[in-house]
Amino acid sequence: MAPIMGFLKRAGCTVAGGVLCLCSTLAMAEVVVVVSAAGPVQALTRNQVADIFLGKSNRFPSGKPAIPIDQAEGSAVRDEFYSTFTGKSAAQLKAHWSKIIFTGRGQPPEALSNSAEVKKRIAGNPDSIGYIEAGEVDASVRVLPPAP
Repeated sequence: MAPIMGFLKRAGCTVAGGVLCLCSTLAMAEVVVVVSAAGPVQALTRNQVADIFLGKSNRFPSGKPAIPIDQAEGSAVRDEFYSTFTGKSAAQLKAHWSKIIFTGRGQPPEALSNSAEVKKRIAGNPDSIGYIEAGEVDASVRVLPPAP
């Protein structure tokens, strides 16, 4: 009887682990980069988006100012955005901004609490850029497709 109980315990852990992995995958929403629907920006490369959000550039390719709007530290959408567009984890991002702040070369983007707040801010300012869950997109913002 004891060997069967041990097997069931191990099998239960394996199943529970699989369920947790599946749930975490399902919880990750598609993140899209957005600008104001009234703004002139039509497309940016991944590198251009990364440069704006990492403080390496403060202008769009047209020369107009680019104001990045971030999401709250620790949010899943923020972690997914930075992983996808910059290749940086939350810890790497924190180290990146610590160095920039310490050397006096800049400040991180303003962070808002969620996608709805980011969308509202971007819709009202054609110089801003942010990221939200794809399901939050409406006519007030334009999704930026990757530039060729």
